[in-house]
Amino acid sequence: QVRLVESGGGLVQAGGSLRLSCVVSGVTSLVSGNTMGWFRQPPGKEREFVARITWSGGSTEYANSVKGRFTISRDNTKNMVYLQMNSLKPEDTAVYYCAAVRSGNYRYWGQGTQVTVSS
Repeated sequence: QVRLVESGGGLVQAGGSLRLSCVVSGVTSLVSGNTMGWFRQPPGKEREFVARITWSGGSTEYANSVKGRFTISRDNTKNMVYLQMNSLKPEDTAVYYCAAVRSGNYRYWGQGTQVTVSS
């Protein structure tokens, strides 16, 4: 129905930057007009919220741990969502997931992309 594919992860030194991308394909009308978000799962820990953005892009929300360092954005003409990550820290190491809301819940998820930050 709806497929989300993340890209842009990799290995970076502390203080560096990465830009994650998420492309939405399939029956995109199912998530059109809805919020999208980024989550992450650090090694040995549960998945946690990172950031979200409304359809218009007019409203964003960030986890306290990334506020001021990460920026979420979207290009609805390309069905893309981005996460610009600056001033990366070793504690940002995780698998990052893109997710799309439908009927009030994050219903669709990508397969994840690994981000590793070395000290």
